[in-house]
Amino acid sequence: MTGALKGIRILDLTRVWSGPLAGRILADLGAEVIQVSGRVTVPRADYPPEVAKILAVFPDNEPGERPWNRTSANNDFHRNKLGITLELNTPEGVELFKRFVKISDVVLENYSPRVMPNFGLDYPSLSQINPAIILCSMPGYGSTGPYRDWVSYGTNLDPASGLASLMGYPGEEAHMSGNAYPDPIAALHAAGAILTALFHQRRTGKGQFIDLSQAESATSLIGEAVLGYTLNGKIPPRLGNRHPSQAPHGCYKCEGEDKWVAIAVSTDEEWAALCHVMESPELIDDQRFADSAGRCENQDAIDERIEAWTSQRPHHEAMRLLQEAGVPAGAVLDAAELFANEHLSERDFFWEIDHPEVGLRKYVALPMKFSKTPVQKTAWESITNMFSQKSWGFPKMRSPSSNKRALSATSQLIREIASTIAAFEFKERSRNGLY
Repeated sequence: MTGALKGIRILDLTRVWSGPLAGRILADLGAEVIQVSGRVTVPRADYPPEVAKILAVFPDNEPGERPWNRTSANNDFHRNKLGITLELNTPEGVELFKRFVKISDVVLENYSPRVMPNFGLDYPSLSQINPAIILCSMPGYGSTGPYRDWVSYGTNLDPASGLASLMGYPGEEAHMSGNAYPDPIAALHAAGAILTALFHQRRTGKGQFIDLSQAESATSLIGEAVLGYTLNGKIPPRLGNRHPSQAPHGCYKCEGEDKWVAIAVSTDEEWAALCHVMESPELIDDQRFADSAGRCENQDAIDERIEAWTSQRPHHEAMRLLQEAGVPAGAVLDAAELFANEHLSERDFFWEIDHPEVGLRKYVALPMKFSKTPVQKTAWESITNMFSQKSWGFPKMRSPSSNKRALSATSQLIREIASTIAAFEFKERSRNGLY
């Protein structure tokens, strides 16, 4: 492992999006992240074909013999991680996990608050094993409060956080963000919180418990709406793409099907520049548009003039002309255009990685560059080994003879996992100069 977090070991118990993304960010930065999975949490192959196709679950819509190695989300969120399968609902699994805790820095989980205590793996228990351990728990509504046990995903945290109340057009119903936005927000907060706790750990030798509410993570991004209500008692209206005090501000249709350009004018100078680009200098002297307040009041008329101009041009051309004149503007890019974008390509934003089971694919990199501790690209071998059939597939117990085979296979698996943990323990003792 290379990177700024080299030497940090993180046990990642998370699933779906928020937690796995937080773990991946830390793994990309050089931490040794070990994804801990069980049979229930290993990606399955029994998606209905149409659902799998819509969600792009498998490359070419083919689950293959080892679907856990071919799921798009799994390969995206678990890159640069090691992996192991432990059944934490068994005494053997818990004891093996505790051996990992003793030689690790962080445990990351996004279960509901009842799960870790039920496993006997709450923070008081983990800190007895390793006083330096950091436990970052990220349930939907936090570990305390009347909502603590409510089931949550990004899609229902979106409205619960207040985000959805701000999304929509004037006079219309509220809208969801469309992308489970609270999940990645919580991931970024978790990564930052863990880095902060690691800084404290390195100074004091002590770990701590991080109680991260995913709902609160999202609410923290709409502070101006909350503050506005506390000051004037008014619920902020839904504005669509418009701005409460600046105009013009919106998305405008361009030439072609579903092509758009976003324009955000905040000063009189930018407004004048926009008028010149549209070859409509008479608008500058129109008293209806003389200042921001007037432009906001008459934005329908402005939008009609702007779209008459943008609709005659490709969105990239409209963006270029406006940017060259000093008007903030951006073409609205779809996924295909992002992959083909020359700017992102030059900045190496998409990594082309040859996965042994899904072939050469593009993956989103971290949007940051470090001059001394570069972000590491993926070591896919660990991902392949993590979900091998041998690792997680306990035989089903049906007949007495198959029961014996199952118990034998389980015992063998436990021995192999214990051997793996012993290797980590030896590595840790060697690092500390005990060998």
